[in-house]
Amino acid sequence: MAHIDLGLDETEHPGITGLFRYRPETAVPLGALADVLLHAPHPTLSPGERELIAAYVSQRNECSFCSASHSAFAAEQLDGGMPMVQAVQVDVDGAAITPKLRALLKIAGAVARSGRQVDAALVDAARAAGATDLEVHDTVLIAAAFCMFNRYVDGLGTVLPADPGIYAERAKQVAANGYGG
Repeated sequence: MAHIDLGLDETEHPGITGLFRYRPETAVPLGALADVLLHAPHPTLSPGERELIAAYVSQRNECSFCSASHSAFAAEQLDGGMPMVQAVQVDVDGAAITPKLRALLKIAGAVARSGRQVDAALVDAARAAGATDLEVHDTVLIAAAFCMFNRYVDGLGTVLPADPGIYAERAKQVAANGYGG
């Protein structure tokens, strides 16, 4: 049970979905932010890559709901599916991903620890791997936003879904329609 009374059946609305129903006036801008960061057109980073950044940060922050949901969303949209996502979560250096994505994930992991952990060496490594300033910017913003989302979900003690299959089901909807559909 959440730390506060959300006034709804939490098993029907686990994680952030219950919080969004509790405060729809904050759900609108937060949902729009997630949609822009993760699903809206981007010149170089695919939705799956951006979801992987969100999943990676959420796993580093030990946010079970966000890690599981965004891992499923990334897996739905990336070649390699869930095995690749899990490989990244376990060992980013050994995962079969591009050097650029690996460098961006290292930046995201630094943000998860503290924004001050992002240093010139990480940014230089990302640039050397082919990352643009826009990709570095958006990686830091996704990571920072997911630190907030993770703390929102866990800080209010939301419940996990009774059926973890809900993540894969929702992943199909997110891949097709983003966070508004």
